[in-house]
Amino acid sequence: MIDPLVYTNSIRERFADIDLILSAGDLPMDYLDFIISSLNKPAFFVFGNHNLNDYKKYRGIPDANTFNHYNDSYSGAIHIGTRVKYENGLIIAGLGGCMKYNKGENQYSEFQMKLETLKILPALFLNRILRGRWLDILLTHASPKGIHDREDKCHWGFGHFLWFMKAFKPKYLVHGHIHLYDLSEVRTTRYLDTLVVNAYSHYIINTDEK
Repeated sequence: MIDPLVYTNSIRERFADIDLILSAGDLPMDYLDFIISSLNKPAFFVFGNHNLNDYKKYRGIPDANTFNHYNDSYSGAIHIGTRVKYENGLIIAGLGGCMKYNKGENQYSEFQMKLETLKILPALFLNRILRGRWLDILLTHASPKGIHDREDKCHWGFGHFLWFMKAFKPKYLVHGHIHLYDLSEVRTTRYLDTLVVNAYSHYIINTDEK
């Protein structure tokens, strides 16, 4: 969702204290470009199941236009899908996409999402050795199963994310995908050591809070 509280000339004043930008997917790239150029802060993003025109070149999927070249960033935003980065004292990992519901791009079965997780395990283990923890934030598009998800298959959450939180204990799991038509709906849920946050529209996290 393009948030009118973000997509405005007053963005610099409204979000002056922001240190880091996370995008959980389905946003137009020019909207992300506007946010980054306005706030001039580090930014990370994953792809969802919409607005996928640039998806292949960021995933290194060969086609006639990309020649299998893996792109890392867009206007300063780092694509963190199946990757792990360290920024502002935070270890951030990304797992984009949603539950497979048709033949569209960036959709996964539970088993396929487990395979996606394998790609970030070496970096997680390295952080455990070097920094004493696996990660701080898991950025996803889909939600965990039973937390903020919906009954239609497109919006099912991944049960694998429940295992991930139990095993790697991120402080936050930040997801998109689930629209909140009533902003009084629950958007944060505690699961074991992790605060699960629905980033729909926008949400500000104070990582200094216990």
